[in-house]
Amino acid sequence: MLSRLWIVALVPLTLLSGCNNTLNPLCGSARPAPLVASLSPSTVTFSDVQNGVLLSINGSQFVPASEIVINGKTLAATATSAQQLQVMLTASVISGPGAASVKVVTPSGNTSDVGCSSGGTSSVLTLTVK
Repeated sequence: MLSRLWIVALVPLTLLSGCNNTLNPLCGSARPAPLVASLSPSTVTFSDVQNGVLLSINGSQFVPASEIVINGKTLAATATSAQQLQVMLTASVISGPGAASVKVVTPSGNTSDVGCSSGGTSSVLTLTVK
């Protein structure tokens, strides 16, 4: 009777470190870092804010867990698509006229330490409040 010998090559997982998530099959639940492009509107009056004004953040790689951070205050956002998030601005978010910093944060997903990046913080855009 002949027996078969199987040789299996084991590739250390450390080789996957720094890989692009799309190339790493172990990154299935990783979330992409958000990218911001513009605000709509980019300028509002403080009276608009006091009455409540809808702010849209346009960009890409948004997921339902993405959050909007305005002047350091984290707000739950509505993801209308992977390219747009929306939030209602009120006086509890913006206390007066001036420049407000706006960024998007996506919390990390359920990944283990296998070279997957997950989530991240976008660059900052400026909302002008007159």
